[in-house]
Amino acid sequence: MKSISYGLRNGHNIGIIMKEMVRRAIILIRNERFIFEAKSKEGYSGKWDDVVSSADEAAQAMYVRLIKENFPGYGVIAEENKLKILPSSTDDDIYFTVDPLCGTKAFIRRQSHGIGTMIALVMKSEVIAAYVGDIMTQEIFGFRPGSQKVWRISEYEKYERILIDKDRPLLEQYAVLTESPYKQLRLVQSLIRPVGSGGLFRSLTMADGSIGITAARLWKGEAGGLILSSRNDMPWDMTPVIGIFKKMGFVFVAVNNEFDVNVLSDMKILKEAEFRDFTLLIIHQSRLNEFIRYIDAMSLE
Repeated sequence: MKSISYGLRNGHNIGIIMKEMVRRAIILIRNERFIFEAKSKEGYSGKWDDVVSSADEAAQAMYVRLIKENFPGYGVIAEENKLKILPSSTDDDIYFTVDPLCGTKAFIRRQSHGIGTMIALVMKSEVIAAYVGDIMTQEIFGFRPGSQKVWRISEYEKYERILIDKDRPLLEQYAVLTESPYKQLRLVQSLIRPVGSGGLFRSLTMADGSIGITAARLWKGEAGGLILSSRNDMPWDMTPVIGIFKKMGFVFVAVNNEFDVNVLSDMKILKEAEFRDFTLLIIHQSRLNEFIRYIDAMSLE
């Protein structure tokens, strides 16, 4: 692997600082679980249907301050106020994405799940480090620059390398959906039919709130596939998720309609919000042949 220069820093201390930022964000957000302020904000649909809390703002302020103190010259793309700070040198094209509180609506509902905080470091359109923090369990998932390993870190600083059981077929695993199964494409509805009814997965399970915490269900082996309907993708919530998925060997499949599927060679790292006009299926590369055989069999029926 080609050596990458980060100025006065190396991959190890960049990882330490990023984990510390996530840890501090978890503490800040947990401190406001029961006493916070919330207000409406304009969503990317143009409607005032989104929300921001004082916890979002406090966490983002902390992230931005520590980035400026520890990584002068690096850019920042963060959710609140659509913050964008350009890198001091366009030659480096190195920047952080920050989602200070992913799952704000779940946080305001005082859910006990689906609330996260996320940061990623991007260099030349490649995610070189990413960390996702679970507010409720206080776990952190991620990897540092230069590492090929993804870790699950508990609140007691116990490090566990997370690996995928490549011998466990999709038929024994759940598919995670973030939208109603009744709104899915016909092919997706076929995929999620229960075992014995012609589906690819054992069954389905629903998730809401943070996309990072939802994705962690695949990283931990609780589910085998994630299905994301077409939507506006944001750089601050998709970048760390894509980075960890790629590091762990997951693949991205575009599903447009029945039998119109395309295994993507890569997932674009966004700098702006962008509408994704296809359903995205994410599975581990070890299950790709199983998926392809299923599609081939469906096309012959």
